[in-house]
Amino acid sequence: MVPGTSTAAAAVNEAQAEPDCAERNGQARPACCPYFHQAVELVGRRWTGAILETLMQGGSLRFSTIAAAVPDLSDRMLSDRLKELESNALVERTVFAGPPVRVQYALTLKGQELAPALHELKRWARHWLRASA
Repeated sequence: MVPGTSTAAAAVNEAQAEPDCAERNGQARPACCPYFHQAVELVGRRWTGAILETLMQGGSLRFSTIAAAVPDLSDRMLSDRLKELESNALVERTVFAGPPVRVQYALTLKGQELAPALHELKRWARHWLRASA
């Protein structure tokens, strides 16, 4: 990032540097970056952001701890989202031999790299969503 520029400006500059994201046929025009779109679709799925936020706060957590931290999240939905996050290498599932057998979930390095983006989203939400409530 260039000193004196905002995170948003740095993101715009970075997107403009990516030919796949901002330039088509040699002409700059508005276009949705496929990487951005894929990331938003993944993180923006129902409950996924709340699960990621919980894991960022708590580190390695058991299923029941995650479920208790996110109100109204069914066990089935939590299981589905954790599998999806695991298949995208954002979450790592570790099984500890028992008895009883324990399973814990933690963010991978790839998942931890989302922290700045989720922090900015949380900051934005606190400012703008609180103001509109």
